[in-house]
Amino acid sequence: MRVVSISVNGLEQAVGKGFFDWIAGQDADVICVQDHRMRAYEVEDRQLVPEGYEAYFIDGENNEDGGVGIYTRHFPKAIMYGFANEQADREGRFIQADFDKVSVACVLAPCALGLEDDPIGGDDLTVLDRKDDFMDAFGVHMQKTLRKRRQFIVCANLQSAHHVTDASPRYHKLDVSGFLPHERAWLDRLFEEMGSIDAFRDINKQSNQFTWWPEWAAGWRKQSGIRVDYQIATPGIRKTIQDGWIDDDTRFSDHAPVVMDYDIEIGF
Repeated sequence: MRVVSISVNGLEQAVGKGFFDWIAGQDADVICVQDHRMRAYEVEDRQLVPEGYEAYFIDGENNEDGGVGIYTRHFPKAIMYGFANEQADREGRFIQADFDKVSVACVLAPCALGLEDDPIGGDDLTVLDRKDDFMDAFGVHMQKTLRKRRQFIVCANLQSAHHVTDASPRYHKLDVSGFLPHERAWLDRLFEEMGSIDAFRDINKQSNQFTWWPEWAAGWRKQSGIRVDYQIATPGIRKTIQDGWIDDDTRFSDHAPVVMDYDIEIGF
């Protein structure tokens, strides 16, 4: 089974830049799309579904919140829209497809980079507070997920990097969301205390493996990136991981796709 995760900064613009042509050459079973920035019904209405795939999408109350979706070549047994967190579900940040032997989820965390102290709403909350609240709620959801008997792959743009090797040196010196100590500590809990698997890092220990190059970071596709896009696996998936890579030659958005191969038969 091949699983792709990609944050597109708007699905329609990504398709205009050749996203579906790229998909046609990937032989992927499941493609998780974050940050599609449109109404879910528009995906079908505007024919934004690659040939041979079914589409399942969720949007937020505001298109700018992003929204997530799943393209799959195999009909799922069930689709779960949201994870029972009011704020996250209103913003369209989670969708899950259940197949016979594995579930695949798609997740988009709020971005606070450069907006950390900006107020939001009328409760003296900041953009960083909103992101932290989401991460806390998603962490609780992952704890519940890890207690279940079935296996999960969670494709997520978490808007945060984990280790120093996951961020270029410039981020080590900046006090910005995405590499703050408490954000990295949250990832410590996810991958070390809870026992989730960072599928890409499980087989690739190299440095400079980045997935995001913010527009203000000079040096497109060079060494100014940060790895914020993950395929998070439950422990039983570890033995099935075969290969994985970041396709940083793409130009669909300022994120690169994460492609992972698993020794799992997804069909029935």
